[in-house]
Amino acid sequence: MAFPRVVIERDTDTEQSSSEDEEEDREEGPFSESEEEVTENGCEEKIEEDLDAKRKGKAPITISLKKVCKVCKKPGHEAGFKGATYIDCPMKPCFLCKMPGHTTMSCPHRVATEYGVTPASHRNAGNPVEYVFERQLRPNMTYMKPAHVIPDQVNCAVIRYHSRRVTCLEFHPTNNHILLSGDKKGQVGVWDFYKVSEKIVYGNIHSCIVNNIRFNPTNDGTVYAASSDGTVSCTDLETGLALSLMNVNPNGWHGPRTWRMLYGMDINPEKGVVLVADNFGFLYLVDTRTNSRSGEPILIHRKGSKVVGLHCNPIQPELLLTCGNDHFARIWDIRRLEAGSSLCDLPHKRVVNSAYFSPSGSKILTTSQDNRLRIWDSIFGNLDSPSREIVHSHDFNRHLTPFRAEWDPKDPSESLAVIGRYISENYNGAALHPIDFIDITTGQLVAEVMDPNITTISPVNKLHPRDDVLASGSSRSIFIWRPKEKSELVEQKEEMKIIVCGKADKKQKHKFGDESEDSDDDTSKLKRKNVRSKKSRKS
Repeated sequence: MAFPRVVIERDTDTEQSSSEDEEEDREEGPFSESEEEVTENGCEEKIEEDLDAKRKGKAPITISLKKVCKVCKKPGHEAGFKGATYIDCPMKPCFLCKMPGHTTMSCPHRVATEYGVTPASHRNAGNPVEYVFERQLRPNMTYMKPAHVIPDQVNCAVIRYHSRRVTCLEFHPTNNHILLSGDKKGQVGVWDFYKVSEKIVYGNIHSCIVNNIRFNPTNDGTVYAASSDGTVSCTDLETGLALSLMNVNPNGWHGPRTWRMLYGMDINPEKGVVLVADNFGFLYLVDTRTNSRSGEPILIHRKGSKVVGLHCNPIQPELLLTCGNDHFARIWDIRRLEAGSSLCDLPHKRVVNSAYFSPSGSKILTTSQDNRLRIWDSIFGNLDSPSREIVHSHDFNRHLTPFRAEWDPKDPSESLAVIGRYISENYNGAALHPIDFIDITTGQLVAEVMDPNITTISPVNKLHPRDDVLASGSSRSIFIWRPKEKSELVEQKEEMKIIVCGKADKKQKHKFGDESEDSDDDTSKLKRKNVRSKKSRKS
């Protein structure tokens, strides 16, 4: 079945994608063209070349390739995807849970995501900090978990919206139907998904990957963006005019060892500061009032490591959560930012793709490359080890935007998280990569969202802060998901008839050829009475 409202961009409208993205789209992309004609023409050309070579007396060149494993680089066996089935390398442990003794197909975590996950234990308040948490923060949380509303049907989409793969998404803070997106090329798109065809892409803001987008908390008409070209921009959404606030590469390109790229970004609304971090472990502060950098860069992670995520606490913005390639997530106090002065270090086994505070600011959710989601139930308690670890397939980031698990901002129980899945599943003969909704308190898979038309991986997912809407970025396309009931209501609204009231009733009635309704009969009767009263007065 096709999508209800789809806009398909032609490749001539946007720039050609890179070879890597083209390979990705050919392998897994929706609406991919068949290559049978191309292969047939190629075989005919090869046969003609061989005949020409024989006529000239030259022997044709033959190349023999040995089967080499893509994982361990050794011959004799193969590993990887064959359709929807993942074949493990015999020299490596299970690809999903990273434990030896079984394969990915027989992994117990593949059967049940909650396997080996212990639910949160109830702890009594034993110190003053936990006492404050129980008295002030806990009453605002609902004890009965509400039923989760899952957007599981594609309502509208833009196919090949960007010229490169989508890297980040952000909903408008006040306008419910505006979605912003950034891509690998450096473009920023603005899309009104209520009116599917109303979209625009600004290509003059950045020259490289847009890694993060944040709205100005005091002016929702402007947006900040951090890019791998080493600049922070402030863009007016109506005009598309961008102002460069900071450039960490003022001397230009002098090789990859000196080139600084900006990844993590967030805004502290109380101090009016934009915080950005680079690929060398340093944090920068940009004052939004003067539109310039303030202070010197601060080393917050191991020198030379990439800082990929920054998040200020929603309730206490002085608390800053960072994560990076040095296998750590760290909590900082912005009021005393110094190298080595972190409040707490949260160790991980591999690279940490993302780290977020919960909407109440009391929990932490991280995504690591070791196929683990880690949850800390209270930032006031013991942070030496996570409260739970949930095994989930997201260990892949080559030619893909890294997977990031995010909270549902509308869930008062703070138990629902959304993340895309890397390992494909066989659904009626099609290899699909679903989007998972996980209950982080138990590790249970609440729902897996998929569509037979979307065969690409969806690593970028964003839940709407007010509506039951999910936006997902898959390759160069963007999809809007809604619950089935609400998506049907939207379609009905578009097919509603026009009801005209007032003086235009008579004109519209003759225009559309409609018969007179009860209301029209009443008005005609009133007119006849008025005419009769006027005649009686004249007589």
